[in-house]
Amino acid sequence: MEILQIEGGSPLEGRVVIGGAKNAALPACIASLLTDEPIILRRVPRLRDVSMILFTLGTMGKRAVRDDRGVIISSSGRLSHEANAYAVQQMRASFLVLGPLIARLGRAVVPLPGGCRLGARPIDLHLMALRALGASIEERCGAVHARAERLRGARIEFPFPSVGATEQVLMAASLAEGETVLENASIEPEVIDLIALLRRMGAEIEVVERTMRISGRERLGGAEHRLIPDRHEAGTFLLAGAATGGSVTAVGADASTLGAFLDALRETGASVESDAESIRVEAAGRPCPVDLVTSPHPGFPTDLQPQFAAYLSLASGRSHVRETIFESRFAYAEGLCVLGTRVLRDGDTLSIEGVDTLHGGRVQAPDIRGGAALVIAGLAARGVTTIGQLVHLDRGYGDLVQKLEGLGASIERRTDA
Repeated sequence: MEILQIEGGSPLEGRVVIGGAKNAALPACIASLLTDEPIILRRVPRLRDVSMILFTLGTMGKRAVRDDRGVIISSSGRLSHEANAYAVQQMRASFLVLGPLIARLGRAVVPLPGGCRLGARPIDLHLMALRALGASIEERCGAVHARAERLRGARIEFPFPSVGATEQVLMAASLAEGETVLENASIEPEVIDLIALLRRMGAEIEVVERTMRISGRERLGGAEHRLIPDRHEAGTFLLAGAATGGSVTAVGADASTLGAFLDALRETGASVESDAESIRVEAAGRPCPVDLVTSPHPGFPTDLQPQFAAYLSLASGRSHVRETIFESRFAYAEGLCVLGTRVLRDGDTLSIEGVDTLHGGRVQAPDIRGGAALVIAGLAARGVTTIGQLVHLDRGYGDLVQKLEGLGASIERRTDA
């Protein structure tokens, strides 16, 4: 088993280049199912999740070619209406192939999804929306079986702004007959990035606050698109710098996508500066305690909540972190306690009593962002920290060791004895 070994206690200093957004890359790759023409994606991160999506598309009749600039996805034969069971069960985002397949082929068979265990994360909104668009859907033998002669536009209102369900509707409705009005839609930056790609492919989509109007087209074409920078990667490195008492500049990061996160960092006393090309955060002693509540964009992002909790482990007082998106997002708390964090959970809220110092220990990454939280804590701790279950970190962070080494971290990836 591979582990990360971290000798903590030294400030991180310097600049780190932020890659393309994983959560934008996955639906962008899947959007290639909407056309036979090539889709060219730039700034695609080299991550396990992206490789799995490209593998999934390859089993369905697509051909993906990677180079230093990005990925070119084209057709290599007849498009299959069945998604690969192994791929979909590994990663929840693979379930997004359902809508494009119904829209293109009139039928689809897609296994029920897997991925990080962050709670129930039901697919009911996906299925409700596709039924509203005219699809006939059955769940049997662990898979969703769907048919529609042609999807038809409809008015759909979500009870909460689901990212995945919004992306599902955007892609399916782009090839539906007539207009679809989607209310209470997600406006996460990654969703807006998907809309930018779909528009380049010929889709007609209007967005006013949380209402989206999609005028269906007979066909979509090829396009070239550059993905937005990964705000969650940027936030993770900025927090690592702040937690270790250092100064880190995230090059290529977009401050406009991180407003609530950067506001919370300022509230802790950290110095935050940004321009059109980068964000710089510098620690100013122990962080002041803060209270956080996750919520859909433009609120505080759930995918930066675990990392921020690790940072608050060193605050000069008690902080509270309330999670409103995923009920099982606190799986990392046990690992933080091993490293010396004082945490009390009460339902959807963590109370974190800051300590002067953390100490090294042996922990396991429970999921992508929880693993990143343990890396931050290990970097700030005195002594040696080892982190197992690196498969989770590999799904969300490319070149993690090299980038941290570039900031001065003492970190090594090796095989556990």
